[in-house]
Amino acid sequence: MRTTLSIDDDVALQIEKIRKLRDTSLKAVVNEALRGGLEKMIKPAPARPVFRIRPLDLGKCNYPNLDNIAEVLADAEGEWYK
Repeated sequence: MRTTLSIDDDVALQIEKIRKLRDTSLKAVVNEALRGGLEKMIKPAPARPVFRIRPLDLGKCNYPNLDNIAEVLADAEGEWYK
C-alpha cells in the first residue's frame, strides 16, 4: 500500500537515527515500528496490583476544632509559619 504520512519532527529524528544505525530503509524501520506499536495497542493492559491503604490510629487530636487552620498552624509552628 502506498500512502502519504505526516510524521512529527521528533519521531522523524528517531526514525532517521535507527535507519542509520541499522543501515536499512525508511520503509523497513517504519513498518517494524508500526508492527510493534500496533501489537502493543491491541493487547489489553496488564492487570495492576491492588493497592490497599491500612488505616493508622493517630490518637486523639490535640485541637478540638480544625476549622481555622491558620490558628492551628500558628499554635503548632508559631506565628512565623506564614
